[in-house]
Amino acid sequence: MKLKRAVEETAQRLSAAGCQSPVVDAEILVGHVLGLTRSELVLEPKRKLTASENGELERLVARRAEREPLAYVLGEWGFRRLTLSVDSRVLVPRPETEVVVERCLALIAEVEAPRVLDVGTGSGAIALAIADEHQGAQVTAIDASPGALEVAGANATRTGIPVKLGEWDLFTGLPAGSWDLVVSNPPYVLPEEIDALEPEVRDWEPRGALVGVGATEAVARGAVEVLRHGGALVLEVAAGDAERVAALLVELGYVDVAVTPDLSGRDRVVEAVTTLAT
Repeated sequence: MKLKRAVEETAQRLSAAGCQSPVVDAEILVGHVLGLTRSELVLEPKRKLTASENGELERLVARRAEREPLAYVLGEWGFRRLTLSVDSRVLVPRPETEVVVERCLALIAEVEAPRVLDVGTGSGAIALAIADEHQGAQVTAIDASPGALEVAGANATRTGIPVKLGEWDLFTGLPAGSWDLVVSNPPYVLPEEIDALEPEVRDWEPRGALVGVGATEAVARGAVEVLRHGGALVLEVAAGDAERVAALLVELGYVDVAVTPDLSGRDRVVEAVTTLAT
């Protein structure tokens, strides 16, 4: 089968399965099998796939047609400057979370060796990106899921970026440490909302990392106890929840509370500074 036809037929199958971006997904999958970028595919439309390449493509397309997230099918996903291994033990890193990292980096830019705590690290995306882009950062990443920590550890090895990992239940409080920054993308989908999500999220991503009642509040309350005087908290929150979370932070004694929109213009990142010394 020629490359162009492989892309067309793959896109048709994914469209019929209800995938939201069938052409893009098809190009990515065909490129993945051939070791080509999407732009490189355009240069070789008449190239023929070998029998083994056709077989591999069929295997991957069948998985995507079941609405398995493309990142899981590929086994990796890009996040800022990094390419991270991902599977069903962790959430797929999302563009809005890159905004979280941007705000973190801005808040610790003038600190030579900031002590950073990433709560609920999952794949390690936030922790590794901060450590990658702030060379002096001393980053600790915690998660309640042993499986997630295995993925994060593999990504630390893959990228060569040192971070400290630990198993921790955020509802027991946060590790003491006079942190300069606490950051978290906690589970915030309400139980009654899960059925309305896309199949890729609802049926494939880890429920414990998605659905949570009180996790955002637990991080906010825990952070105020362990941040140094003038330390910062950065939270990713549910769409439509930023105002409530910002009010909570004011109630807890944080100052300089600010809200940043994500790339779609939705208020999704809330930050604040503590005035309390640990």
